[in-house]
Amino acid sequence: MSVVTSVFTLAEPDREAALVPRLAELTERHRRACEPYRRILDAIGAAPAYERVADFPWLPVRMFKTHELRSVPADQVFRVLVSSGTTGAPSRVHLDREAAAAQPRMLAATLRAVLGGRRLPMLIADTRSVVRDPTLSARGAGVLGMMNLGRDHTFVLDEQGRVDAEAVGGFLRRHGSEPFLIFGFTFMVWLHLRGLGADLSQGTLIHSGGWKRLTEQAVGNAEFRRTLAEECGLTRMHNFYGMVEQIGTIFLEGPDGDGLYCPDFATVVVRDPETWEEAPPGTPGLVEVVSTLPTSYPGHVLLTEDLGVVHGVDDGVWPGKRFSVLGRLPRAEARGCSDVYAQAEPGAVVPGGARAAEPGEAVVSGRGGGRL
Repeated sequence: MSVVTSVFTLAEPDREAALVPRLAELTERHRRACEPYRRILDAIGAAPAYERVADFPWLPVRMFKTHELRSVPADQVFRVLVSSGTTGAPSRVHLDREAAAAQPRMLAATLRAVLGGRRLPMLIADTRSVVRDPTLSARGAGVLGMMNLGRDHTFVLDEQGRVDAEAVGGFLRRHGSEPFLIFGFTFMVWLHLRGLGADLSQGTLIHSGGWKRLTEQAVGNAEFRRTLAEECGLTRMHNFYGMVEQIGTIFLEGPDGDGLYCPDFATVVVRDPETWEEAPPGTPGLVEVVSTLPTSYPGHVLLTEDLGVVHGVDDGVWPGKRFSVLGRLPRAEARGCSDVYAQAEPGAVVPGGARAAEPGEAVVSGRGGGRL
């Protein structure tokens, strides 16, 4: 039996103490190896003396749309990931073999906190055609990435985007009395799982993206969780937030739905958009995502275009910062794979999604409750 090691263990003072030296090492590594990054640091006068995570220089996440930022030679680039932007230029993220191997390993380690140490039977709130599209939409890439964590994969929808009651019934007859995994983009889950009339009480739902459309229908996280519990018996639900520019790092919702939590190798800083200082808990601002995973490109400290708020520190079911993403910065570029689905025909494949330059490689991506 595999041993489950949690990545949600560090209280905030211990997290700071662990992250600061590693981030300093990464900053200098990228300064030496990535000329555009070095020029940026020189231009802002960044000095290699950092006492807190909030002291490190950040890059706007948008820069990965307009600049080639990599810290490995071109001949060592193993894979180039392309983001899920539905308008405008996509981001491009360069991975060497080491970074490409770390991404799925740390994603799996993060989700083991709620899924346990073995692969579970997996019900997917989507259609199989979404993973067959040669351009691999963001939805398809997200499904493929999560499929690595499950087994006996069963799709809720048929090839025409209609609920496949026979397939779902067969899955539940095989696995409905034991723990199983459910994955889907948030809007797809809301659209298709509620009407199944099925007992999903043994399932654990992992979902992300599509919150914009639900918010327009006055469906918030509390209503989402309450309705699925009442109609499907689902009580274990975890939203997540992440992005392709920090591939492998996700911020996972706690069991009680009380906010998103940071794994031990990552954190967030919410910044006041006028002063750029760190905002105190309870004060909204721009979300900065911090992770030690980006080793082949300078993506370890990124300022997003998302608004968020830290609700508390070391006061939840897991230690560290507990936060929520409130939405996109006004006038920021619209993005998100699941939000686009809501405007398309059921079963339609949304173009322009995240994909790997190498055929068949799964890249998880999305934005909303999360963008991975």
